[in-house]
Amino acid sequence: MTQGCAAPAQTAHLPATVDLNNEAVIQGTVTRDGVPVSSAYARLLDSTGEFTAEVVTGDEGVFRFFAADGDWTVRVLAAGGVSVDNAVTAKTGEVAALQVAI
Repeated sequence: MTQGCAAPAQTAHLPATVDLNNEAVIQGTVTRDGVPVSSAYARLLDSTGEFTAEVVTGDEGVFRFFAADGDWTVRVLAAGGVSVDNAVTAKTGEVAALQVAI
């Protein structure tokens, strides 16, 4: 059994255990020239720009956060010094979807 702290695998499909009636989800895909980018970092920043969470994109270039309702920024960091910010609004019952081209 693995112990420690880690984000769950980042896949394109929401886990069956997610109840959108009670969750606000921010999810996106990172691509470069149309190809999914794995191992990029997606950071969730609150409305003041403060760091809240970070996940690494999976094989499909996907990242996902469960957030409180409100305005957020997703900052994607990738190889080659790439840094891209995207504003997004989270709302309970919805998946806020982002497509991030780097």
